[in-house]
Parts: sequence; C-alpha cells; structure tokens
Amino acid sequence: MTADDPLSIVIADDQLLLRAGFRKLLDGEDGLDVVGDAADGQEALQLVERLRPNVVLMDIRMPVLDGIEATRRISQRFPETAVLVLTTYDLDEYVFAALDAGASGFLLKDCPPDELTSAIHVVARGDALIAPSITRRLIAEFAGRAARGTPGELPSISEREREVLIGVARGLSNSELATELFIGEATVKSHVSSLLNKVGCRDRVQLVVRAYEAGLVTPGSP
Repeated sequence: MTADDPLSIVIADDQLLLRAGFRKLLDGEDGLDVVGDAADGQEALQLVERLRPNVVLMDIRMPVLDGIEATRRISQRFPETAVLVLTTYDLDEYVFAALDAGASGFLLKDCPPDELTSAIHVVARGDALIAPSITRRLIAEFAGRAARGTPGELPSISEREREVLIGVARGLSNSELATELFIGEATVKSHVSSLLNKVGCRDRVQLVVRAYEAGLVTPGSP
C-alpha cells in the first residue's frame, strides 16, 4: 500500500440497513474504500483473511461469532488490521471485553459522519481512539476493577517512560506530552513505542488500561 492508496474497510454488522448506510457514507469519502461487508463475526474474519483491509468497523452483538471474539481473532492473526468498534450504548459491558480483545477504538453508532471518518484514519495509522462520551466511564470501570483486585505489575520501565505512560493515561496527545515534559515530540513517540513493546500492548488504548490496572493513575487524578 502506498501513501496515495485509499484505506480499505470491511463493515461488520448484522443489520443490513446499517451496513448499507455506512457503505454509502464511506464510499463517498476520498481516501476510503469499502471492500466488503459481513453480517456476522465469522464472515468478517473470513473477509479479513482474504482481503487484509486496513480497518474493520465492528458491531458487538452479532450471530454466529460475536464482535468480541471476532476482534480477538483478528487482532491475534492479522495485527496489521485495526478494529474500530461501533456500539449503540455508551456503557456497554461488551465494550470492556472488546478492549481486552484488541480493539483500537470505540465510537457510538450515532456519531457525526466526520467523526467516524476521522476515527478510521486515526486507527489506520496505528493510534487509538475512544469516543469522549465513553472514555471517562470506560476508564472508571477499568480502574474500579483494578481497585477491587491486586494492582497489576508493570515490567521494568524508566522514570521518563513512567511519566509518558501517566500522560497517555490522562489522555494527553504526543504534542501535549512534549510540551509538559519539555522534550521533543519525536522523543515522546519513541517512548510510546518503547512502552508498547515493553508492556506488551497493541496501542494507546491498552496502555491506558494497563496504567490504571497498575495504579499509576486513578479516576479524577489530574
């Protein structure tokens, strides 16, 4: 794939009208190409295996194979394909399981069209995105689970990497982290890459979860 090639997308949703609506919306956008759609997770997995798309738009509740298990299998077998979960509810228990399964982002199905197209580009370049309406409660839920159990241990990381991890968990962008820590943005990117490797995370979303599980940050902390 070259920089000029459109991003290839597979849509997985058991509702035909939703699939058709998303296809019509995305096919009308420059730089995006819907290469297939699936009515269940098993079909989505087969399409990913055959087409190797950049992004899968994944519903959670589907027959045959649900979106959570489909996300897990795609993340394990085809890590170059990002999964963007589209959910109807902003506090859906299945969202937490999908995050553990390797989803790179979450949006509500009623999000504005420009928010959806922007999110596709974000996850396709290897970043992570969660709808603002989901983020706070999602993090609070994970943090609450961690508080009820034993804080998870992190592998050995440097003090600077620890500062970067806390900043990522607070939702700071690379440029914001660079400003706060008085270092270059390229240096921040290097630290984030190192953290992903050391902590064993796929993307920034999972880094946030690990930071909360480890007790580095808590809900409401600045």
